[in-house]
Amino acid sequence: MITYDGEIELGRNDECWCGSGKKYKKCHMEFDERLQALADQGEDVPPRALLKTAEEIKGVKRSAEVNVGVLDFVAEHIGEGVSTEQIDQWVYDYTVEHDALPAPLDYEGFPKSVCTSLNEVVCHGIPSSDDILKSGDIINVDCSTIRDGYFSDSSRMFCIGDVSPEARKLVEDTKHAVELGLAAVKPWGHLGDIGAAIHEFARSQGYSVVREFGGHGIGLEFHEEPFVSFVTRAGTGMVLVPGLMFTIEPMINLGKYRIDMSDPNGWTVRTKDGRLTAQWEVQIVITEDGYELLSW
Repeated sequence: MITYDGEIELGRNDECWCGSGKKYKKCHMEFDERLQALADQGEDVPPRALLKTAEEIKGVKRSAEVNVGVLDFVAEHIGEGVSTEQIDQWVYDYTVEHDALPAPLDYEGFPKSVCTSLNEVVCHGIPSSDDILKSGDIINVDCSTIRDGYFSDSSRMFCIGDVSPEARKLVEDTKHAVELGLAAVKPWGHLGDIGAAIHEFARSQGYSVVREFGGHGIGLEFHEEPFVSFVTRAGTGMVLVPGLMFTIEPMINLGKYRIDMSDPNGWTVRTKDGRLTAQWEVQIVITEDGYELLSW
């Protein structure tokens, strides 16, 4: 018999697909029966290939140690007069010194080791010696790491010098939006619950949320399913099955949600109205009783 995700159904005494070495009946059989029932009810259920095993989660955690360490290093050294090219060098050096690789470097032609998105840049800002941080700037540093074949990904905002109250509030509110998204995570709930919580808060503060870009599955590849939108309705989307791993990374604009992707470099995305934007990113895995924060 073929299961909901196109795999051949295991026998009760077969070895479980998760790599535990246990018999299927003593491991994931009841779990899979629940998944099948949900799929039969029309729910969007992740294929088991997307669900990370215990060993894979350990591997991602080792990668995330480096990813978090990089951002901690940036936080200690960033400030006025630093170029985004310097940030890129910090990221590269720290990453390789810790037996890992920066995932963005050469990814689909991306020329640098990190994304540095300054002020009105929504995402995919390319580090440059021409971009010198000055008082009043806000910047997102988006770091992604490969270690032993496992991927981690997170980003932080930094306020440089004397930032306007409006800009600082945007940065703080965007971080709070991520926290509200995390609070909406419930095992066997829905992915749309996260986006709905974030979108509702952003709108309540007078902001808009970017639609074209969002979070993503991650772990064994840089970008996996599902796409994580932050303009969703509660109770919709993929079921949050334990083992599902993804990022939460809303891009929240001070002005309208529309974006400009016309930069000749083919990467840098800006707000269409030129107003400020902010983003924080965390990586989580769904557990039986909630979630585990892996990278932040």
